[in-house]
Amino acid sequence: MDTVNSAVETLIQSSNTLFILLGAIMVFAMHAGFAFLEVGTVRHKNQVNALVKIMTDFGFSAVVYFFVGYWVAYDVTFFTDAATLAENNGYTLVKFFFLMTFAAAIPAIISGGVAERARFWPMLTASALTVGLVYPFFEGIIWNGNYGFQAGLESRFGAQFHDFAGSVVVHGVGGWIALVAVLLLGNRHGRYRGDRLVAYPPSSIPFLALGAWVLCIGWFGFNVMSAQTLDGISGLVAVNSLMAMVGGIIVALILGRNDPGFIHNGPLAGLVAVCAGSDLLHPIGALAVGGVAAALFVWLFTLMQNRWKIDDVLGVWPLHGVCGAWGGIAAGIFGSEALGGLGGVSLLSQLAGTLVGVTVALVGGLVVYGGVKLIVGLRLSQEQEFNGADLSIHRIESTSVE
Repeated sequence: MDTVNSAVETLIQSSNTLFILLGAIMVFAMHAGFAFLEVGTVRHKNQVNALVKIMTDFGFSAVVYFFVGYWVAYDVTFFTDAATLAENNGYTLVKFFFLMTFAAAIPAIISGGVAERARFWPMLTASALTVGLVYPFFEGIIWNGNYGFQAGLESRFGAQFHDFAGSVVVHGVGGWIALVAVLLLGNRHGRYRGDRLVAYPPSSIPFLALGAWVLCIGWFGFNVMSAQTLDGISGLVAVNSLMAMVGGIIVALILGRNDPGFIHNGPLAGLVAVCAGSDLLHPIGALAVGGVAAALFVWLFTLMQNRWKIDDVLGVWPLHGVCGAWGGIAAGIFGSEALGGLGGVSLLSQLAGTLVGVTVALVGGLVVYGGVKLIVGLRLSQEQEFNGADLSIHRIESTSVE
């Protein structure tokens, strides 16, 4: 009997390890989506830089999160022998891999906002500090119960802040940090002439679309595998993700007036927003959440570019920052039993958790990016920006004509 029990436990543990490993690989693949979304959106002279930033940010994020960030968030280190780390089929290591791909999404998000005029090494340094300290600080508060914040919400409002897959923890934090970085950098030269916006059309709609498709596909690993164990898997999460995605597509199509940039970012807006409550919402509620998110993205991206004159190249603040915050709040609205959800959430807790996440992002972003700007500077020279980041930083163009 003991042998049978042991075999069953081994099977369960190995299945859980494989489950979360597949999730880690799917979210890892999403970084290709981030890369090609940026490659397709920026001008031709900045395509190489977009690809290199996403790759190098991932590499530095993995190392920093391994040694520092995971420790800050979960009080777990890997300074032990390999035999210990390999226990339980190495589940602890694979869980780190999965959560590291989330952490690495922070600089990938920021990259799209600061594209075409940011220095390479200062921004890479800022990314490492963000992944090592700022992001895991809030991650630990929400997903590990650090500092008693969640316990306080539960005692006061009857429920903890619920963010199943990171609408606020990942996307909201990344988007609001990006806003700080964008404002500190300033607009690209020539983007505005007086009160007139100068159009910088995307270099490649096919690459932009490819990036959006890769992100959409990988997002099902991002959301569904956030259960982290096989027995927690839920078809509700999958279908809610689907419905929020298509809600974003339809609303972005209508409000964006057939613009391919809006159409391909619409599903991403919906997916960002549904992360928090994807395990609670009714699919019709998820459809509404995704539609509202796409409307917010189209409206705010147009407003910030045309009226506010904030040069967020990929619109990462409205897409991740605002839609992420909306997702955190929406989980408290559409997750309620009155609107067909599973319940167990408090709107006041959702508001409080979202506000704290935005605050941590703004303060952390200002400290990190403001500090780097003060010490070494963040921005390329006007000549380097004119020549493009590809030649100025990497000394090669994305394509060669012989």
